[in-house]
Amino acid sequence: MAKKKKRARSQRKNEITKGIFTVLEKEPSKSFNYKQIATKLGITDTQGRNDLIQRLGQLKQKERITEVERGKFRKIASQEPALEGTVDLTTSGNAYIMVDGMDDDIFVPGHKLNGAFHGDLVEVAIAPKRGKKKLEGRINTIIKRKKTSYVGVVDKQKTFAFVRPTDNRMYTDIFVPLDQLNKAEDGDKVLVELGEWPKDRDSPYGKVVQILGKPGEHHTEIHSILAEYGLPYEFPHEVEQYANTLDTTIKTEEIKKRRDMREVLTFTIDPKDAKDFDDALSFQILDNGNYEIGIHIADVSHYLQPNTILDEEAYDRATSVYLVDRVVPMLPEVLSNNACSLRPKEEKYTFSAIFEMDPKAKIKKQWFGRTVIDSNERFAYEEAQYIIEHKNGNIPKEVSIRDGAYTVSKEIVEATLTLDTLAKTMRKERMSAGAISFDKVEVRFNLDENNEPAGVYFKESKDANKLIEEFMLLANRKVAEFIGKQNPKKTFIYRIHDEPDEEKLMALNNVISKFGHKVNLMDKKSISSSLNQLLHNVKGKKEQNLVDTLTIRSMSKAIYTTDNIGHYGLSFDYYSHFTSPIRRYPDVMVHRLLQHYLDGGKSTKEEVYEAKCKHSSNMEVLASSAERDSIKYMQIKFMQNHKDKEFLGVISGVTEWGIYVEIIENKCEGMVRIRDIKDDYYNFDEKQYAIVGERFKKTYQLGDEVMVMVKNTDLVKRHLDFVLLGKK
Repeated sequence: MAKKKKRARSQRKNEITKGIFTVLEKEPSKSFNYKQIATKLGITDTQGRNDLIQRLGQLKQKERITEVERGKFRKIASQEPALEGTVDLTTSGNAYIMVDGMDDDIFVPGHKLNGAFHGDLVEVAIAPKRGKKKLEGRINTIIKRKKTSYVGVVDKQKTFAFVRPTDNRMYTDIFVPLDQLNKAEDGDKVLVELGEWPKDRDSPYGKVVQILGKPGEHHTEIHSILAEYGLPYEFPHEVEQYANTLDTTIKTEEIKKRRDMREVLTFTIDPKDAKDFDDALSFQILDNGNYEIGIHIADVSHYLQPNTILDEEAYDRATSVYLVDRVVPMLPEVLSNNACSLRPKEEKYTFSAIFEMDPKAKIKKQWFGRTVIDSNERFAYEEAQYIIEHKNGNIPKEVSIRDGAYTVSKEIVEATLTLDTLAKTMRKERMSAGAISFDKVEVRFNLDENNEPAGVYFKESKDANKLIEEFMLLANRKVAEFIGKQNPKKTFIYRIHDEPDEEKLMALNNVISKFGHKVNLMDKKSISSSLNQLLHNVKGKKEQNLVDTLTIRSMSKAIYTTDNIGHYGLSFDYYSHFTSPIRRYPDVMVHRLLQHYLDGGKSTKEEVYEAKCKHSSNMEVLASSAERDSIKYMQIKFMQNHKDKEFLGVISGVTEWGIYVEIIENKCEGMVRIRDIKDDYYNFDEKQYAIVGERFKKTYQLGDEVMVMVKNTDLVKRHLDFVLLGKK
């Protein structure tokens, strides 16, 4: 796995650095050449010696060691060992530096941050322990800023202004000269770009690059969420213009190059409010009694050509972003909602995975390539679910849905029910092989015409959803297998998921034991089966959402890479993303590579695609964070209208400053601050995941049911505070 390789290289670099200083500090009056240092460190391999020579040169250039004579090095007096790491800033203003290869993070007090912010890559010097229990250090240099712009609110004075960042981990205001305000007024919410931070100034300089609006207004807050993560909310004019000039008509000469599937029964199943349909299923019964099933995916790569401004924009975005009230698409509407949307009764170019399957869902033949389809019908999940739930052992001649004004043919009913049966067989086999069934409750909002939350509902995954899921998983797996098993090896894009970290699973066990649950950590298969049993056991219980969330957090993060290690959660040896090129750039790359190899092309440069994989994985994380923030924002907006109501909730988190409570009926989470609980003085008990009263020993523990009311809602900072009324 590329990520592991990079981590290993970084770990080796830090180990060599520590080793060099260990040797030089032991005899500070002596000088050593690389051979002597290598001998003392036990480095005997050529690569290790080369890494040592390179690191000695880098340390000399940074003036952390001195070359007293040609090839002989000595420690600079009073120099402390320094490492590279990432800043994890706390809300208290102190930080921990995470260094690859080190078990313990390095604590850095606020006054030794040297202007570093959360997420920055820094060089940190470790101070002598001197009896301290934890490693402590100071930041020498900021190697690379994680962010160069921040969202904040303007505080305008007569001769200058400050922007106060809304990120609660940002410990300083940003000074903005009046001529750098870009017409922003006092109280405006803006995006400010960081400039220099003079040594004699308390705050860094900055300039306003975008006015987002007035704090608290809906569009201001949604645009602020996107701006905080550097995500766009509109396309540049030249990109829109380029997209609108594309020829999206279906050409006879192009059809001749493709497998013609226009006469085969084909339909889409999507959410009822979907605007783009990037996948369709085709179905026909063969003479031998087997089924030919096609998974047809919009052929985005036909229109999205490399080295165009449209492709550059799609790559930069890497993914569509799904916020509570809108989708920020990866592609302009002319493609996402029109040319590449597999709408019914329209001929469309597709890239397909076609399988011959027997009635037991065993694959007999497979084919991959470009096709043309003409979808017969578009279904919402609810409509397909209606068919599945009303089969009654017999296939009806027709089914009337959509308020009785619509009928579904017998052929489509038969296809839907057969696909459902095959999907259930594939799912059962997948679960038996060790796949983990995550069906976490997803919060959704009913919004009125003003984007105000009128109600909360929970997205359920029923048989119709799982039908589509299984066939998309099949296409993704078989495409990855088709390329991954070829010899010689070919560069390809994989979606990988590493095994869970044992320490995280032990921590999970510690929490869920409070509710009487346990995960068997004996081996890989035991872990998978007991995790599935856990997720099944908590369904419908008060702790379900908490346990679901903690279980997901105990898993490794799925990423894109060219270095395949398989997908633990799905229990697949080969897995890729092929089925959503409208909204995921890695799928576009998969389509391009697959066609390249189908045409007999040679393997492409791995390092080029690995860099693109890393970018895509990073952008996916940013998009997911923005999506979570938008849900949090809408939850707070919803709770603004329920300040006089008492709610039953579950304690979902316990910290030294308060307890987090998740309301059972709507999954909104807020905080009860310890200082606001007046019946006693409470202390945080880390081992018990609880706060305990000093005088009366009353305990509020993770998982306890409590009654709360809303105390305060802050849309700008996205904070929700509760008043604790007591245990249920």
